[in-house]
Amino acid sequence: MTLPESSTPGGGPVRLDGPWTHRDVAANGARFHIAEMGDGPLVLLLHGFPQFWWTWRHQLPALAEAGFRAVAMDLRGVGGSDRTPRGYDPANLALDITGVVRSLGEPDAALVGHDLGGYLAWTAAVMRPKLVRRLVVSSMPHPRRWRSAMLSDFAQSRAGSHIWGFQRPWLPERQLVAEDAELVGRLIRDWSGPRPVEEEAVDAYRRAMLVPSTAHCSIEPYRWLVRSLARPDGVQFNRRMKRPVRVPTLHLHGSLDPVMRTRSAAGSGEYVEAPYRWRLFDGLGHFPHEEDPAAFTAELVNWLKDPEPDR
Repeated sequence: MTLPESSTPGGGPVRLDGPWTHRDVAANGARFHIAEMGDGPLVLLLHGFPQFWWTWRHQLPALAEAGFRAVAMDLRGVGGSDRTPRGYDPANLALDITGVVRSLGEPDAALVGHDLGGYLAWTAAVMRPKLVRRLVVSSMPHPRRWRSAMLSDFAQSRAGSHIWGFQRPWLPERQLVAEDAELVGRLIRDWSGPRPVEEEAVDAYRRAMLVPSTAHCSIEPYRWLVRSLARPDGVQFNRRMKRPVRVPTLHLHGSLDPVMRTRSAAGSGEYVEAPYRWRLFDGLGHFPHEEDPAAFTAELVNWLKDPEPDR
């Protein structure tokens, strides 16, 4: 694979060329970069750490061909979106997502989220249920499951050790950008299964992390998740997430995911009062949509096109 260069003035390492269209939309007091293609019901794709919209490069064309309007957005503080000084708590980040749905002129969307994007997709489905048509989450348990596993399961706490490390001031940012963001490449390789993420894509993630302020903004959501555990805002958020998800949900996970253990993710269906389907990809790691895009995309498209997904 040859990584395309951006033809967009000022696009830098973010607005990579392809069959999609790049533009910016305003939502929730900020500006968000999106890549979109296709027509039909909206499918909004949400990336995780340490990536940006490019992680969905395989799914965008497939979804468009399947009859959907496929849109991959850069989360607040990442890629081509605004890097605001605050607003990185999950409730506000979820409002970014539902705000983008409204800005695109759509009544609702199927949310597809990986890693942090999955955490925010869970949150958006609870906070703004009328704007979420369906929910697809990869490599991330329900927020209440995540909290419980990180606090009570030593193996999961150790697997998510990078999140504890992010609580230090300034040093994590410096480590992320050191030596041309070499750590980004190492994390992606370490978190992948036997089928690694393409090296050209890893290079793109490294370049995107070097955009000023991206490292700091990428870490801020994780700082909130830990520092708020005993604060009133964190307790209130956790209580709020007791509300069940009431839209059909597809939960995808790699059996070899070293960051989010299968036992931590499994069982999230207890928070879903709607059809819930659990799909474990054998032999894949933390990035199933990139490690085996054909299998992941087939599962995603077939489920989205199923008029009555069962349990």
